[in-house]
Amino acid sequence: MAPWNSWVCERFDLRSICSQRAIVDGLNLLSVIALTLFFIISIFFVSSPRRNHASSSGEFYRKHFTSVVASICCGFTSIAYIGVGIKNLIIALDHDKGFNNWVLLYFLRALIWCCLSISLLIQRSKWIKIFVSIWWVLFFLMLSALQIEILVIQGDIQIIQVAEWFVSFLLFCCAVRSFVQLFCRNNSEEEASLSEPLINEGIQKDCSEIGSASFYSKLTFAWANDLLRLGYSKILELDDIPNLVHEDEAGSAYERFKEAWNVLLHKENSYSNIIFWSLANLHVKQMVLAGIYIFLRTISIIMAPLLLYAFVNYASNDIESTTKGFYLVGYLVIVKVVESISQRHFYFTSRRIGMQIRSALMVGVYQKQLKLSSLGRKRHSSGEIVNYIAVDAYRMGEFPVWLHLAWSSILQLFLSMILLFWIVGIGTLPGLVPLAVCGILNMPFAKLLKKYQFEFMVAQDKRLRATSEILNSMKVIKLQSWEDNFKNVIQSFRDEEFKWLEQSQHKKTYCTILFWMSPTIVSTAIFFGCIVFKSATLDAGTVFTVLAILKGIQEPVRLIPEILSSIIQVKVSLDRIQSFLLDHEIENERMLKVRPPSSTSTCIEIQNGNFSWDLEFSSPTLIDLHMKVHFGQKVAICGQVASGKSSLLYAILGEIPKICGEVKLFGSIAYVSQASWIQSGTIRDNILYGKEMEKGKYENVIRSCALTEDINSFSHGDLTEIGQRGLNLSGGQKQRIQLARAVYNDADIYLLDDPFSAVDAHTAAILFNDCVMTALEKKTVVLVTHQVEILSSVDQIMVVEGGKITQSGSYDNLLKNSVTFEQLVNAHKDAVNVLEFSTETMKISNGEVEEVNGCSVIKGNNDEEISSKIIPMAQLTKEEEKEVGDLGWKPFSDYILISNGTLFASLSIIAQFTFTVLQAAASYWLAFAIQVPNITGNVLVGVYAVISTIGIIFIYMRSFYANLLGLKASKFFFLGFINSIFKAPMLFFDSTPVGRILTRASSDLGVLDFDIPFAFAFAVCGFIELIVIIAIMAYVTWPILIVAFFAAIATLYVQGYYHASSRELMRINGTTKAPVMNYASETSLGVVTIRAFNTAKRFSENFLKLVDSDAKIFFYNSTALEWLTLRVEAFQNLTLFVGAFLLVLLPKGYLAPGLVGLSLSYALGLSMTQVFLTRWYCSLANYMISVERIKQFMQLPSEPPAILENSRPPNSWPFEGRIDFECLKIRYRPNAPLVLHGITCTFIGGTRVGVAGRTGSGKTTLVSALFRLVEAESGRILIDGLDICSIGLKDLRMKLSIIPQEPTLFNGSIRSNIDPLGLYSDDEIWEALKKCQLNTFINSLPNLLDSSVRDDGENWSAGQRQLLCLGRVLLKRNQILVLDEATASIDSVTDSIIQRIIRQEFSKCTVITIAHRVPTIVDSDKVMVLSFGKLVEYDEPSKLMETDSYFAKLVDEYWSSCRGNSRLGLSMH
Repeated sequence: MAPWNSWVCERFDLRSICSQRAIVDGLNLLSVIALTLFFIISIFFVSSPRRNHASSSGEFYRKHFTSVVASICCGFTSIAYIGVGIKNLIIALDHDKGFNNWVLLYFLRALIWCCLSISLLIQRSKWIKIFVSIWWVLFFLMLSALQIEILVIQGDIQIIQVAEWFVSFLLFCCAVRSFVQLFCRNNSEEEASLSEPLINEGIQKDCSEIGSASFYSKLTFAWANDLLRLGYSKILELDDIPNLVHEDEAGSAYERFKEAWNVLLHKENSYSNIIFWSLANLHVKQMVLAGIYIFLRTISIIMAPLLLYAFVNYASNDIESTTKGFYLVGYLVIVKVVESISQRHFYFTSRRIGMQIRSALMVGVYQKQLKLSSLGRKRHSSGEIVNYIAVDAYRMGEFPVWLHLAWSSILQLFLSMILLFWIVGIGTLPGLVPLAVCGILNMPFAKLLKKYQFEFMVAQDKRLRATSEILNSMKVIKLQSWEDNFKNVIQSFRDEEFKWLEQSQHKKTYCTILFWMSPTIVSTAIFFGCIVFKSATLDAGTVFTVLAILKGIQEPVRLIPEILSSIIQVKVSLDRIQSFLLDHEIENERMLKVRPPSSTSTCIEIQNGNFSWDLEFSSPTLIDLHMKVHFGQKVAICGQVASGKSSLLYAILGEIPKICGEVKLFGSIAYVSQASWIQSGTIRDNILYGKEMEKGKYENVIRSCALTEDINSFSHGDLTEIGQRGLNLSGGQKQRIQLARAVYNDADIYLLDDPFSAVDAHTAAILFNDCVMTALEKKTVVLVTHQVEILSSVDQIMVVEGGKITQSGSYDNLLKNSVTFEQLVNAHKDAVNVLEFSTETMKISNGEVEEVNGCSVIKGNNDEEISSKIIPMAQLTKEEEKEVGDLGWKPFSDYILISNGTLFASLSIIAQFTFTVLQAAASYWLAFAIQVPNITGNVLVGVYAVISTIGIIFIYMRSFYANLLGLKASKFFFLGFINSIFKAPMLFFDSTPVGRILTRASSDLGVLDFDIPFAFAFAVCGFIELIVIIAIMAYVTWPILIVAFFAAIATLYVQGYYHASSRELMRINGTTKAPVMNYASETSLGVVTIRAFNTAKRFSENFLKLVDSDAKIFFYNSTALEWLTLRVEAFQNLTLFVGAFLLVLLPKGYLAPGLVGLSLSYALGLSMTQVFLTRWYCSLANYMISVERIKQFMQLPSEPPAILENSRPPNSWPFEGRIDFECLKIRYRPNAPLVLHGITCTFIGGTRVGVAGRTGSGKTTLVSALFRLVEAESGRILIDGLDICSIGLKDLRMKLSIIPQEPTLFNGSIRSNIDPLGLYSDDEIWEALKKCQLNTFINSLPNLLDSSVRDDGENWSAGQRQLLCLGRVLLKRNQILVLDEATASIDSVTDSIIQRIIRQEFSKCTVITIAHRVPTIVDSDKVMVLSFGKLVEYDEPSKLMETDSYFAKLVDEYWSSCRGNSRLGLSMH
C-alpha cells in the first residue's frame, strides 16, 4: 500500500486520514478486480442449465426496490466524483498547474462507485452474491469509521462525503437483506415450492397490511410491496389480492351511510340534497385530512417560484457564496419532498374515501331495489337500476378528488396572484383583466357542459335499458328475425347519445383554447404592465419567476374544464341516485307470526281489500276481496285469462299497492312465480336457495318434483350450471326447479302460480300428487291453476272474475252455483270427450291405474325409455375470459387501426410537438433577449407573445384531432360491438351472462367515449414536454444527461415492475365488475320471489361480497399507482437536485442568469411533468383493458349470413309447407352429446302436426333446428324441397311463424309489440286482436293501441302475453306456423277458442303444435312422439291410439288424471 499511498499522500502514516482513505480506496480497487474475475469465470465456466435454473427460480434476478435505489445512488455518487474531478481539472488548467494525481483519484473513485452500482444489479451466482455482500459491509464499516474520525478531528465534513456515507449505508442494508435471503430461508427448491402457497396464503390472510403498517410503510406505501412483488413474479389472480380492512368494507360503509341518511331524512328542516350532506357528515374528518394534504401540496407549488427567484439572484450575484447555494438546494429538497408526499397521500386518501362512498351507494341502491314497490319499478327499470350501480355510483366515487381539486385550484390561482404582486407589484394589474375574462367565459361553457352531460346520460339510460331488454329476449328476436329492427332501435339511441357526446367533446376543445391562451395573455399583459408602470425590471429573475408562477397555474387551468365536467357529472348522478332512494317503497303489512298451533287456525286473511297496480287508474285491479284460508288447507284459484288470479297472490304477498282493507298472514311463505325465476349457478344452488344441504330431505324433494331423470340426464348432475335466466333449461325443468326450491324451503304457506302449465299431464299428475298433496300434506297451499282435472282434490276453490272472488267453496258446491266455474269445467269436459271414445276400449298392458288423492295416474312400466349415454362436458357458463401478460403496443394499435384513426393520431402528436417546441422557443427568446441591451422591452415581450400565440393554434389542433380520434373510435367500436352481438349465435347468449355484455356496453364503452381521448392527448403531451425539459437542462448543464439517463432507466424499471401487477389488476377488475351488475340485474327480475322467501338479507350479504371483491381491486390498483408515482417523483427530483447542485458548483459567471432561470424554470416542472406522464400513460394502459374487452366481443363467432344474394328463395316460398327431416342430428356444442339422434320424417304441407313427448325429450330443440338457432351436426331439413341451410337466416325465419314457449313483450306500446316492424295498418291490427280475444281488454285502456307495455310485459298477465304473441302470427299469416306450448298459461275455455281460431285461420297452412295438453294435439293430422331426442312414433293419432303406442300411453295418462273430474262433470249434465 505504500506506493499507492505515496502516490496520493506526501508520506505514509496510518494515523493520517489521507493514508486511511487511500487504504479504503485500495481495498475497493482490489474488490473491483476480484469481482471482474468472478464475473468472467461465471460467464465461461458455469454450466448453462444451472444459470437457467437460477433464472427460472428468480432468486437472483428479481431485484428488490432497495437494491435499485442503492444502485441509482451509487451511479449519482460516481457522477458527482466525475463532476468534482472535472471541476478540479478546469481549475488546475486555468492556473497552469497542469494535471495532478487528485484528479485521477477522483476519476478512480468514480469507477469504484460505478462498479458498486453494477454489482447491485448483476449477480450471476450465489458466491458472487456472498462476495459483494461482504464487500458492501466492509466498505460501510471502514467508511463510517473514517467519516467519524474526520468529523471529530476536523469538526467539518464535505457534502460529498456525507452523500458517500449515506449511499454506503444503503449498500449495508442491501448486504443484510442478501444474507437474510441466503441463510435464513430454505435453499431447497422443493421446500421453496411447498412454501409458496403458504406465502400466498399469508398475503391473503393479512387482510390489507395498511391496518398494521408502520409510519414509514404508510408514508412510502411500502405496505403494498408484497402484492407488487407477487404480481411481478406471477400472473395475479383474484385470490391473491388481500381483503379490505373493516372500515373499507361495503357493509361497514353502508351502515354508516344509512345511519347518516336516516338522521337527515327525519329532520324537520331537511336538506334538499340529502345524499350530499349525509356523505359530508360521514366523511368530514377524512375529507379534512385530504384537504390538509392538498393544502401542503399547494403551498409547496407556490414556494417553488420563490426558490427560482432566489437561485437566479444567487447566479446574478458576483460574490461567490457556496454555503448560500447549498442552503437553497436544501430548501428545494424540502419543498419538493413535501410536495411529492402530500400529493400522493391526497390522491390515496381521496380515492379511499371515494371507494367507501361508491360501495355505500352501490349497496344502498341494491337494498332499495329489494324494497322498491311496483310503482317504483314502473319508474325505474331493471336496466336503469343496473345503470345507477354501474355508472352513477362509480362516478360518485370520484367526487372527493374533484371537490378538493376545485377549491385547491382556486387557492393556487389566488396565491399565485399574490406572489405576482410581490414580484412585479402594480404591473400585475393588466394581467388580471384577461384572467377575469377567462374566468367569466367559463360560466357559459360550464352551463353547456352540464346540459350536454345531462342529455347524454338520459340517452345512455334509454340505450342501456333497451339493450338489457333486448339481450334478455334475444331468442324471440332471432326466431322472429327482428335483429335489424332492434339493432336499429339501439343504434338510434346511440346516435342520440353520440350527438351529445360530440357536442360535449367539441366544447371541451374550445375550452382548451381558452385555458391555454390565458397564461400567454396574462404573462404578456404583466410584462407590458412592468414596462408601462415601471414596477419591476424585466431581468432574468423577474421574467422567469413570472413564467414559473404561470407555468405552475397551468395545471389548475388545464384541470378546470375536467373539474367542471366531472362535478357536473357527479351532480347529475347525485340527483339520479337520490331520486331512486327516495322513491316509493313496498308497504309490507304482512303479519309474519309463529306457526299456527292447530289446523283450525287462520293463516291467510284478507278483509275488504281493494288493490290496484296503477293508483292513478280509476278502476282497481282487485275489488272487495274477502278471503280466509285455514292452516293445512289446499286452496285452488281458477278463472279465465286476465281475471286477476296472479294479482290475488301478489296481494297476499303485499306486492300490489293496497287502496283499502287488511291483509294478515301467519307463518313463513314460499312462492313459485308463473314466469320462472332461476338464478345463475348450479341446479343444487337453486334448489337449496341458501339452506344447508340435508341429503335425505334433498333427495325426497328431487323425487317429489319429478327431477330425478332430468338430473341424471345432465352431464354434471345437479352440479350442472344454469345459464342466465335458465336459458339452457326447458320451461318444464325451470318450473320444477322453482317448485323444488319452494318445497325444500319448508315454509308454512305455499303460493303456487300455475306451476303445472309448462309440464306434460303425466308430470303434472306426479307433481300434484307427490308434491302438493304428499310432500306438502301438512302445509297450506294456495294454487293458481288452469288444470281443471285436479280441482276435485282440493279443500277449497276460489273463482276469480273481473278482479273479484265471485264464488268460493268445494268442487261440488261450485258446480251447482257458479256459472264461470261451470264454463271452465264444460270446456275441459269437451276436451276430454274427444279422447273418451278411443280410450274406453284401450287396455293398459304395462301398468295399472291407481287412485291417489282422488286423481288417477299410471303406475308401473309406462314405457320403454330410450336412454342416452352421458358424455362429460364443460359447463355451459364459462369463466369470463381475460387477456394475460403484457400485450405490448397491441391494444394501442388496435384502438388506432380499428377506428381508422392513424391520420388523426399522427396530426395530434405533430401538433403537440410543435406547440411544446414553440413554448420552449418563446422561453429561450426571453433568456437570450434579456442579455442583449439593444433589445427593448416592447420587442422582448412582443416577440414572446407572437411565438406563444402561434403555439395556441397548435394546441387547439392537438385537442381537436384527439377528440376526432376519440369520437371516431367510439363510433367504430360501438358499431363493431353491436353488429357482433346481434350476429352471434344463440349458444353465445345461453352461455354468457347478460351482465358481461352490459358492462362492455356501459362502463367499458364509457371509457372509450370520455377517458381514452384525454388520456392519449395528455400522455403524448407529457412525453414531449419531458423530452424538451431534459433537453433544455442539458443545454445549460450537460452532465445532467448522465443523471437523467439513470433516472430514466430506474423509472422504466419501476414502471415495468408496477405494470406487471397493475395490468392484471385492471383485467381482474373487468371480471369483478360484471358479476356485481349481473347479480343486481338478476335480483331485480326476482325481487318478488326474494321478498316472498324473506331472503333479502342473504342476497344483500352476497352482494356485499361481490362489491368488496370489486372494491379491493380498485383499492390496490389506486395504491399501486401512488406507489409508482412516489418513486418516479423521487427519481426525477434527484435529477432536479443534481441539476441545482451543479448550478451551485459552477464558477460564478460561467452561466448567464437568463440561462440559469430558463433551466430552473423548466427543471422545477420536471417531477410534475414526469408524474403527469406516468399517471396518464398508466391510466391509458389501464383504459386499454376496455379496448381489449370490447374487442373480445367484436370477434365473436357469427351466425350464417342473414341473406345470401345468390341463393334467395322465391317470394311465394314455401308453396305448400312440406317439411322433410333427413337423418337430422343436433348437438349444441362440439364434444357435447347429441340432443337429436337422426330424426327422419316428413310433415305434409297444409297438415296439422302435433309433437309430443316428456319434458326434455327434444321438442323445443326440433323447433330450434327448424329456425336454425342451432346448426345441424349432420342431416338436413327441406321445406318444399329447398334445403334451409342453402338460404340466408332472414329469408328462412321471415317465412316461418312461431308462438314461443315463453311469451315475450317489450317496453313500449301495444302497437310496437304486435307489429314491431310497422308493416300493418290499425284495422289489420284490431282484426288480429279481435281474433285472439284481446280487443275487449285493449278497448278498455285509455290509450288503446298506444297504451304502454312495461319491461317484459310485467303489467300484463302471462295468458294475455301469450294471446298477444298469437296476434303477431295472425298478422304475418305465413305458410308454416309453430306453436311451442303457446296455450300453456291459458285456461281451457280460452284454449278451445284459440284452437278453433287457429284451425280457421291456418286451415291451409302447416301447423306444428308442441303441447303438454293432449287435447291440443289429439285432433292433429299426425303426431310425432319424441323421447330422449329420438323419433319414437309418427302417425295419425287415431292409428296410434289403436295400438299399445307411446302416444296412447300419453293420452291414457292424461285421461286417467282427468277421469274422476270428467265423470263428475258429465253426471251434472
